[in-house]
Amino acid sequence: MPTPASSPTLRHLEQLMAQLLDGVILLDSAGVILRANAAALRMHGIDKLEDLGTTAEGYAERFTLRSSTGRPLKRRDYPLFRLLAGESFPDEVVEVMPAGEDEVRWVHQVRDVTMDVDGGEPDYLALVLCDVSARFDAEARFKAMFQANPAPALVVRQSDLRVMRANPGFLSLTGFGEDDLRGKALFGLELLGGVEDAKGVKTRIEEGRTVPQTEAELLVAGGSRRLVLFAGQPIDVTQEDALLLTFADLQPRREAEQALAASERHLLTVFEMAPVAMAVTQGADRSITRVNAAFRALTGYDSAELTGPATGGPALWDARDAYHAADGLVAEHGTLRQYEARLRSRTGELIDCLVSAETVNVDGADCVLWVYQDVTERRRDEVELAKAIDEVMQDTSWLSRSILDKLATLRRPQTQPPAEHLSPREREVLGLICDDLDDSGIAQRLNLSRNTVRNHVARIYAKLGVSRRSGAVIWGRERGMGSHGS
Repeated sequence: MPTPASSPTLRHLEQLMAQLLDGVILLDSAGVILRANAAALRMHGIDKLEDLGTTAEGYAERFTLRSSTGRPLKRRDYPLFRLLAGESFPDEVVEVMPAGEDEVRWVHQVRDVTMDVDGGEPDYLALVLCDVSARFDAEARFKAMFQANPAPALVVRQSDLRVMRANPGFLSLTGFGEDDLRGKALFGLELLGGVEDAKGVKTRIEEGRTVPQTEAELLVAGGSRRLVLFAGQPIDVTQEDALLLTFADLQPRREAEQALAASERHLLTVFEMAPVAMAVTQGADRSITRVNAAFRALTGYDSAELTGPATGGPALWDARDAYHAADGLVAEHGTLRQYEARLRSRTGELIDCLVSAETVNVDGADCVLWVYQDVTERRRDEVELAKAIDEVMQDTSWLSRSILDKLATLRRPQTQPPAEHLSPREREVLGLICDDLDDSGIAQRLNLSRNTVRNHVARIYAKLGVSRRSGAVIWGRERGMGSHGS
């Protein structure tokens, strides 16, 4: 117990305590709380010393303490009782709340101080408190955000560059367990590989400086690596200086790019091997950028002669007006089908083609794929066949009706119905139409009413797909009907 001679010392302590920003609780060796400054009272949410408890036991009845990890403390582990037991704790963090409450109200960082007047046993014991609630609130918020953040992230202690935390996003990305990472040296794990400026990035991390976005090969469980984009940022929301490393997974993009490149290689192979002539044009001038082997064989040009604006699409067409008309249709509709055109080969030979086109994207550029089907031989055969049919049709008296019908179909291959679709009476009426008889003449010749003849004529028009008498006459005469065709 302090002697009367020590009373001035106690007053001096009170004066000193009153000026401190830190809280101070002063006890004697018996556990009696002698003094507490205003900061200490404020850190417990009270205004009077007696509300703190007159003894260490009284304090324990009024306040519940937990460790910094949230573990409830027994009385003997309260800083006041450890102070009385002679233990030393330079800096210890405890969570404080009024007795009976479950929610933490304050977080104190405490340390012990012992004082003696005469150099013997301690006369006074002091508990110095610093309110670190705001810091711990920030840490709690950071921890919650860190855990909830879907972006993979690590917290690395600055002092020794060891991993302090890994969030679920990072564990999911890499397949590591938290125990595989916590406490391990960042560079000892060799997590980051393939960094372009590896030395510079390592220096920035060691010095605790910001690391700009950098591509790297991140080690994952099993020894393989994934392409990532990572960045580093110093943080001060933990008890120790640390660096926050965040990661973005670029592996799906890499795999998509590789798949796209493989697909384009396959398409180029198919393009080159296709038996139909094909060319790709690009730009407003439709310069040729690529042709396949069939196109080179068709035109007689090699690739070097064909690619470029000088030998673009228009230059190969015999009629430029036809090309511009086709190109206009592609520009308007994005596609073209079975367009009749002529190309001119390297030797000047004309090539009849059916041209189709489609707008496509090649290497990120808008292009047009042109497909040229060579129909020169077929056209020549058709012309010769048409001449032969015309010669045969000059005298049809010796041909049967069915042969005439087939010859007419060959001559005009449009989607016209065969003559067999007409009934005998309709064929009879059509024959008289081909002899230039009107409805009244037909009715008289066949002994039918005029309305009946009109009905027959309407059905004939519908079956032949014509709308006028002249169309029916042409159709019938080509098949040898009427006195003109017999």
